[in-house]
Amino acid sequence: MTLRLDRLPDRTPVRMSLSVDPDLASALSDYAEIYRQTYGAEEKPEVLIPAMLESFLAGDAGFKRARRALHSNASKET
Repeated sequence: MTLRLDRLPDRTPVRMSLSVDPDLASALSDYAEIYRQTYGAEEKPEVLIPAMLESFLAGDAGFKRARRALHSNASKET
């Protein structure tokens, strides 16, 4: 039997730890406050950061092209 839906990708979260400078920490806190004012939902910066990064990467056309080339070259080498 063939299904129309492909097998779902691994959705196991990967924990990453990072340090940011005080100015960036302040900006992220401000973003979280503006988010709260805009949507009426309080979210901590660490909850918003993954969505912010996904949005940034999705909007970076140069990154998407380079990533496709990277994976295309990697599959040719194997």
